[in-house]
Amino acid sequence: MSTCVFIQIRCRPGTTYKVAEEIALREIHSELYSTSGEFDLLMKLYIPKDQDMGKYINDELLTIPGIERSLTTMTFKVF
Repeated sequence: MSTCVFIQIRCRPGTTYKVAEEIALREIHSELYSTSGEFDLLMKLYIPKDQDMGKYINDELLTIPGIERSLTTMTFKVF
């Protein structure tokens, strides 16, 4: 079973659409939204059970140019 996480992403000014396109090309997300407020994008991601969460996010997401900051929220139970 995989672990569901939500990741808020802040992009450098003018790069949000490029970042979103690169995430879509990598096909690592379940859902991806443009948001208002402190962060530019909100992504729902399922991390494979056999993967280290921090390494997976670092290697698969945070290598995308234009990402300035991220905030990951782990989930524990579905209601």
